[in-house]
Amino acid sequence: MLKTAVPILASLNAEETIKFYTEKLGFTFHNNWDGYLIFSKDDINIHLWPTSDPEVPKATGCYINVTEVDKLFAEYKAEGVVHPNGTLKDMPWQMRQFSILDN
Repeated sequence: MLKTAVPILASLNAEETIKFYTEKLGFTFHNNWDGYLIFSKDDINIHLWPTSDPEVPKATGCYINVTEVDKLFAEYKAEGVVHPNGTLKDMPWQMRQFSILDN
């Protein structure tokens, strides 16, 4: 019965987050309700809620399954958003993955 899940991450600055997700990650921005942001790209949605505590975003994250991980990695590497310790690699749990740092 389940169809999809929507990650809800934390954002310290709505304007910076909108710019980052649209310009660096290629998402479409849909709405901003008092700092609660909604984005989409292809078949996924990501929501972000506002926080003023800089520690909160450090403790959040999500996995996004993709069809062309090598291609997406190359695109995001060119944008400078790949985590320094999160380069593309095959993991023992049968995932080929990389990590990004959002704003």
